[in-house]
Amino acid sequence: MKYIVSFLLFFPFLVFAQENRFAVLEQKFNELSSVNPGLNEKVDFSVSGVSIQEFLRGLAESNNLNVSIDPNLNFRIYNNFTNEKVSNILLFLAREYELDISFVGSIMSFRKFVKPSQVVLYTPKDIGVKYNTYKDELSLDLQRDTLENVVKKITRTSRKNVIFAAGLADKIVNVYIEDLPFEKALEKFTLVNGLKLIKTDDNVYFIQKRNELEEADISKVNTQPNSGSRNSQKQKIKGRDGISISVMDTLGNKFVSLTAFNLPIADIIQSVSEELGVNYFMYSSIQGNTTINFSKLLYSDFLTHVLKGTNYTYKVDHDIYLIGDRKLEGLRANRVFQFKFRSLDAIIDIIPAELKAGVEIKEFKELNSILLSGSLPQINEIELYIKELDRVVPLVLIEVILIDVRKGKTVSTGIRAGLSDSVTTTSGTLLPGIDFTLSSKSINDFLTRIGGNAVNIGKVTPNFYMGLSALEENSNVEVRSMPKLSTLNGHEASLSIGSKRYYSIKTQNVLGSLNPQTVVTEQFQSVEANLGINIKPVVSGDDQVTLNIDVNISDFLGEPTTNAPPPTSTSQFKSIIRVRNEEMIVLGGIERNEKSESGSGVPLLSRIPVIKWLFSSRTKSRNKTVSVVFIKPTIIY
Repeated sequence: MKYIVSFLLFFPFLVFAQENRFAVLEQKFNELSSVNPGLNEKVDFSVSGVSIQEFLRGLAESNNLNVSIDPNLNFRIYNNFTNEKVSNILLFLAREYELDISFVGSIMSFRKFVKPSQVVLYTPKDIGVKYNTYKDELSLDLQRDTLENVVKKITRTSRKNVIFAAGLADKIVNVYIEDLPFEKALEKFTLVNGLKLIKTDDNVYFIQKRNELEEADISKVNTQPNSGSRNSQKQKIKGRDGISISVMDTLGNKFVSLTAFNLPIADIIQSVSEELGVNYFMYSSIQGNTTINFSKLLYSDFLTHVLKGTNYTYKVDHDIYLIGDRKLEGLRANRVFQFKFRSLDAIIDIIPAELKAGVEIKEFKELNSILLSGSLPQINEIELYIKELDRVVPLVLIEVILIDVRKGKTVSTGIRAGLSDSVTTTSGTLLPGIDFTLSSKSINDFLTRIGGNAVNIGKVTPNFYMGLSALEENSNVEVRSMPKLSTLNGHEASLSIGSKRYYSIKTQNVLGSLNPQTVVTEQFQSVEANLGINIKPVVSGDDQVTLNIDVNISDFLGEPTTNAPPPTSTSQFKSIIRVRNEEMIVLGGIERNEKSESGSGVPLLSRIPVIKWLFSSRTKSRNKTVSVVFIKPTIIY
């Protein structure tokens, strides 16, 4: 029956989709008729048992239509059309025989119509669980979510194991909690949803259903006399040596309420132990008095509070409470605490002196653990303290991009001449710059052509030469360094990359007075050019990073002259900045401009305009250097 109802509900949508398809085809035929008038022509057709392939081809040929027919169409038609438009005939065939017509320009493609499948995509609901690893805080925004999905999301997000009792997977839960400590948030979450949270010794959080007695106020359970409950009874004892003791047994747990004023601790422990029926043994006499007023405490909590601040402690061994001095054999406890997220370096110095007084603490670096030996309550207190310190220390990835852009231009022009036996041929370059040396033969040929038969200019000597130079050099250099540094929060990361060059220093010494001898010694001195980066990140709670940055950049500039120290340039950036996670900042932007001009020539003649180009050589250079540093920190938990 339900399938028939579903079909009746869905049938109107199918009809609407079909009619919409034919309306689109009719509109397309109207638009195409302006290009293909044959669609509006009226024809007469009477066919019986003709294949759809032959019918469409004949209709297309007689009306100048462009068609493409799927070979899988193999049915036959029996129709009679009189004075009907071609477009109406095609629309009728599409409706009658479930054909699909697609258009590419003026080409019509016929194929069997395939009904689109109704696919409903399932989009899983986003469970509102957020966990701050750095602060160990949990936020919950749950609205009618199942306990199974919520527990999975909490475990996957916090990496802490949370499980639940059988039969609670489909329980619907609701709560809104923002930025509470993890355990507190789970306690409130289970409380408002009628559940109970238990933390096991191996740090697993177990969620179970709260029973009816636990949902009620413990202070109100079975307070009426003669309630008839076998699991709960209440006794009242007064006037025993000035002590008022009330004992309540609920679900097998005995709770004690006690009032005492300036009484010996040993007497108080004895009275409470006898009333609760607890087995105990005192290793040593317990000195001191105390004043107490509390209600509804377990016996172990009672001993913890009474003995706190004294030199005494207790230990449970086979349901027997051993009480005595903390230093006595048998009362000392030993425990190994292994850190999960941080290293144990300097952890002993962080623990307050009041907590570790009387407790021996040793480091076990191979297991990243500390060994605690001493009073059990004191060990529990130290363990609780160091658990608060055992948090995930953020790792900061620092990406540094250093760009050093250098642009330079040098122009050299001049004429040089001299005497040399080694220059016997004319040689040099004309492109890309002129640097030509003329031998004496070439010069004499040139002088002869200028003089001809009329004027005798003369000739140069065989070892005479002349050089012409006209050069222009352009340089555009971009040096790009992209080092990546990683370090823990609050620790400095350093990087140094560089090169070293040497130059020689010669020293001449004269030894002896009668027969002096000259001794020349040569030493090599080094010059370094380094890229040094020192960055210390400090992560704050709002995912912002404070960076202490110290960048030193030095580099060599060109080639030095013979036996001269290589020239270097230095840039230094030092700053303290605050940026957001994965935000890039620019540091630096120093721009240096260097301009130099040098020349040499014949005195006086090298200064006369126009003539000076024949009697001098000049060199002009201009250099520009820009240094920029980009820094981007990324926090990795």
